[in-house]
This record gives sequence, C-alpha cells and structure tokens, in this order.
Amino acid sequence: MLQARDTSPINREIALIAFNRRVLALAQDASIPLLERLRYLTIVASNLDEFFEIRMAGLIDQLRSGRPLPGQTLPALRQQYQAIAAAAHGVVEDQYRCLNEEVLPRLASRGVHLLRRSELSATQRAWVAATFREQVRPLLTPIGLDPAHPFPQVGNKSLNFVIELSGKDAFGRETSIAIVKAPRVLPRVMKLPAALRAGDHAFLLLSAVIHEHLADLFPGRDVVAYSQFRVTRDADLWLDEEDVKNLRHALKGELPHRQFGLPLRLEVAKQCPDHLARFLLGQFDLTDTELFRCDGPVNLMRLAALIDQVDIPALRYPPFVPSRPPDLADDADLVATVRRRDVLLHHPYQSFDPVVAFIRRAAEDPDVVAIKQTVYRTGVNSVLMEALIEAARRGKEVTVVVELMARFDEEANIDWADRLEHEGAQVVYGVFGLKTHAKLALILRREPGPGGGHRLRPYAHLGTGNYHPRTARLYTDFGLLTADPDICHDVNEVFLHITSLAKAARMRRLLLAPFTMHRRVIAMIRREAGHARAGRPARIIAKMNALVEDGVIRALAQASQAGVEIDLIVRGACALRPGVPGYSENIRVRSILVRFLEHHRVWYFENDGAKDVWLASADWMGRNLFRRIEVAFPVRDPEAKRRVIDEGLMVYLADNRDAWLLDAEGAWTRAKPPRRGRTRAAQDELLARLAAPKGP
Repeated sequence: MLQARDTSPINREIALIAFNRRVLALAQDASIPLLERLRYLTIVASNLDEFFEIRMAGLIDQLRSGRPLPGQTLPALRQQYQAIAAAAHGVVEDQYRCLNEEVLPRLASRGVHLLRRSELSATQRAWVAATFREQVRPLLTPIGLDPAHPFPQVGNKSLNFVIELSGKDAFGRETSIAIVKAPRVLPRVMKLPAALRAGDHAFLLLSAVIHEHLADLFPGRDVVAYSQFRVTRDADLWLDEEDVKNLRHALKGELPHRQFGLPLRLEVAKQCPDHLARFLLGQFDLTDTELFRCDGPVNLMRLAALIDQVDIPALRYPPFVPSRPPDLADDADLVATVRRRDVLLHHPYQSFDPVVAFIRRAAEDPDVVAIKQTVYRTGVNSVLMEALIEAARRGKEVTVVVELMARFDEEANIDWADRLEHEGAQVVYGVFGLKTHAKLALILRREPGPGGGHRLRPYAHLGTGNYHPRTARLYTDFGLLTADPDICHDVNEVFLHITSLAKAARMRRLLLAPFTMHRRVIAMIRREAGHARAGRPARIIAKMNALVEDGVIRALAQASQAGVEIDLIVRGACALRPGVPGYSENIRVRSILVRFLEHHRVWYFENDGAKDVWLASADWMGRNLFRRIEVAFPVRDPEAKRRVIDEGLMVYLADNRDAWLLDAEGAWTRAKPPRRGRTRAAQDELLARLAAPKGP
C-alpha cells in the first residue's frame, strides 16, 4: 500500500533547531581550527538565546493564554511545543558534550587552558583569592531570602547563584536560601598571569572565582549546596501604534523592560541539586520542560572573550585581505567610475571600503547637495554614521531612515538618531509597524548639464547586507554602486514614500515590499512554469536566508509540477519539502554553512533565455514580504549579471564539501565529496578568486 505523500510545510521552529544542528556540526568538525570550533559553539548558544527570546516566547504565550493560532488546536500546540523543546534539549546536550570531550581537551593540548577550580595550584588559588577579595566581593550583594527580602528581580540572561545555607542567620532565623547576582561589569572570562606558571593562555571563569569563595559571603554558616543559574526571558518589544506619539521616546521607555520579560527557560549547572532546581522553577513559573542542565558554564557565549585573547594563528582560519576592483584604488575618482559603469562588490571577498568612501567623499564633496540613507544595523562605532554627521555639519541635506526596531540594535540606533538630529540631519523612523529593512543610499550631485547650466545627478548604492563595516568582513553580501537613471529614480521614490507616507510611486525597476514584491515574485515563478509547459527554457535558482512563506512555497511546488528545475540555497529555516514525488520532485534544497555567514539574497529566473537576475534585502518570509519595507533590484549590467550568477549561485551549487542537502522528510544530510572527483568548496574558491593575493 502506497504511503500518503507529506507535502505539509516543515515546522519553522523545528527548521531553526535543524539549522543550529548544522552550525553545531561545524564545532564537531575536526578539520576546522580549534578556536573557530569554539566560536561555533558560542554562535549556537547565541542563536538559542534568540530562539527562546523570540520564537519560543510566542509559543509559550499561546500556551499560557490557551489561544493557539487559527487552524491549530491547543493539544496540537502542546505536542508541537514538546517536540521543539525536546529538539532544543538535544542540541544543548550535544553542545556541551562537544565542548567537554572535544574542544577543550584539544585546546589544552595546544596550550590553551580553561581551568577548573580543582585544577588550581596553591599559588593560583592565592591569586584567585586576592582577585575575589579586591575585585569581585566589593561588587556582590548576597540576598538572604525572607519576607523582607523576597526573591530578587533576575535580569534576562544574567549570571546568578542560588545557595543553600546551614544553620541560622545572624538574627537566629531559619533562612536557608540566598541569591547572589554576578555584576555585569565584571569580565566573565579572566586570564591568569603567566607568572603563575599557568602558561600564556590560561583562563578561569568568573563563575569559578565566585564558586571558590561563596562561603566567604556568609561567615558563620556553611554552604550546603549551590548552583549557578540563568533565566532567558521574552525579549520582543511590543508597542501599540494608537498609544505611541513619538516612537523614539516610547522605545527608550520600553527597552529597560526587556530585561524582565516573561521567563521562558531556566539554565542551571548539571550538578544542581534537584530541590534547588525545583525552587527556581517555582520562582519563575516554569516546568521541567523549560529546565536545561548545563555541563559547564551556563552561558557559552561568554567564551568568545577567551577566543579574542588567544593569539595563536594556527588555531584560527587563515587571514585574508579583501580585494578592490582595479579601477577603485584608494585615489580613484569613485563617482567618475560609477558614472561610466555599474560597480558590483562581493563582500567579504571584496572590500567594503568603496561603500564607505562613497558616503565619506559625498560628505566632503562640495558638489554633493544631498545624501539619503537607510540604517538598519550599523554598530556602536560606525564610520558611515560619522560621515553622515559630518555631511550634516557641512550644511548638506542629509536624510537618514533609522530603523529603531532593529532587534537588539535598538539602543545603538537611538543613539545615532539623537546625534544625527543634533547636527541637523532629517531623521525619520520608517513606517510604524513595518520595519525598514531595505539597504539603500543615494547621493545627489550638482553637475554640468548637457545644454549648459547645472543639473542634479543621482548615484546610488543598493545592497543585500547592512551598512556595518565589521559584519561586511563576516557576512557574504552583494552591493551595487550605480548611476542607472531608472534605478536611482526608484531609490529616491522609496525614500519619498518612507518619509512622506504618501502612496509609493510606480517603480520603474525595483520591487518594493509590502506592495509589489510578493506579487511579482509569484508572477515570475508562474512565468517559469508557463515556459516549461510550452517547452521553452525554464529554471529557477534562488539563494536566501530563509524560505517559509506559504504562497511562495505553493508557487514553487506548482512550478516543479510543471517541469521547472528549481535549486534553492537556503542558509537557515526552510519549510518547503523538496523531492516529494508529484509535488516537488524537481526541487532541490541545499544549505551552505562554513566560515562566512551566507547572507546575500539572489534570484535567478531563466525566462526563456533572458536570464533575469535580482538581488534583494528580503528573504522569502511573510515578515519580509508583507511587514517590512524591502527592496529587490535587477542586475542589468551584463558583466555584473555574469558575476552574480557565477559567484552567487553556480559556485554554491557545485559545493560538495560544505553543503547540506534537505530531503522530503525534513532531514539534512551533509554532502560528501566524490572519492575520485574534485572537492568543491564555494567559499574557498571565492577567496582564491576574489581576495587580494597574499604578499611574499
């Protein structure tokens, strides 16, 4: 009897856990340098934090309120939640097993030691005691619990200790539980002085220092039991449009509450006594499902500080120098080059410096009269933001669309908005309820006109990634510098739409979400299906971070049924089931995970030989297509189009070392290079092709 085919979408949360499984596999890969393996463990920890703060927060809220999403029953939601939580527990267990059994022992064999308290020598213990006495104890405030000292507020993801004490307190009362918060100002990883014969790279966790001297905090009483613990809370921000008159001021008031949102997950040490764990679960109104026992530090993210302090090149990926296009040397006339032709930049293999120079020189150029730019993520220190501030000081018309609701970058973006406004820039915060995620910059330059006099000539930069020079060395993205009149016209119209809130003008070249992008993407997929049915050349190749939008998934499945060959390169969550007979049998899905975070969004439609190529800021997700200001732009220059197809798609489809393949059951399998064939690794090939050649 034939089994019914499963065409239902893969659960998004399960798909995200599967993504973190693939990241964890990099930490488990013995061919990767040791410090990089440790970094992947910290990335998994960071990803899981956000997974609970955002994704699980929504599920738990539905469960607690008893209101599942339309079309889902409460029992089905409970079952789904248990399956997701079990998958998360499995990742955490394997994460700590990798840390303790593989990464830390191998780092120790290379002279990098994360010491346990039991491993300390007498001299080292004396140093720890002095450090605790002079630097740590003055900042600690133990809280003995009684009616006058209730359980304290515990901040989101903060390090804390629960301690059980013997005997009576100083007032003769039976108070047995105390809480100690670790001050956030203290480094979580401490490097031991080499003079202590610990080697050049010996470290101790702050939690170990505090553990070693917990008894010193409670003179006259014995510490019976203790554990470090950490609680993860709902970190999403919700603002009511009807109640918000000034988004920046409202957000400033809301940000502090993120530290004390709804508790979602409790992490304790593996050895935490059961009765202490149950006490904490009761305080946070959590169940055993939300309890995670950690065989090591409860916050692996903090080990990133260890990585940053170890200077052993052999334990890291080999360094590289991003290249620059030959006609974009440091002293090149960037505007003149862009006036002649489009300039495509492929980061991180090619330098982000030309993008910085584009804005910096515009700020200094007396002929530039206006600069407009979107800001989603820039970081605390940003040369681009400083350039915009300088442009405003010089009297240029500077318009900056700052997305204040960029998750976890809200505070930095508020600070930049304050500084820009102080210097006279026009700052707007996008459209309330729709995050501005488009990556756009436009300069207007006064130049001689064809018939005498002057005209304003536009130049634009459009990208798939943020205006963040640091992540431009870690994320793969495309950026386009262009003077194409149609594209520049559309970029200006997008800015006018965002600032004026007027209806968006008809775009000449760009696709704009939430208005035209989804409809046009569906139409282009259906066009390929029509070509296939008519026997004309038809193919779709698309690269993105996530694919979960139902309408796009249905259109792709229908195109597959029409005979269109479809290749999807999806780094993160993919809800589409590929290879289902009669449904998606012509669809293949792969994911590339390795050194750089794959971030560019590229769409290729064969279109009967026309080979249409688009770059975009948007993934194929509901939030990107319907609840954000996003832009997709065509690559029209023939050489740039050839490069995008080759460097952004084909090299990834040929990868047989770092690729993962998704099957119809929703399982990911790592690709294996052929025994006798050539091993292909997309990022290595792109580094060899595009990065600057190594010096002698």
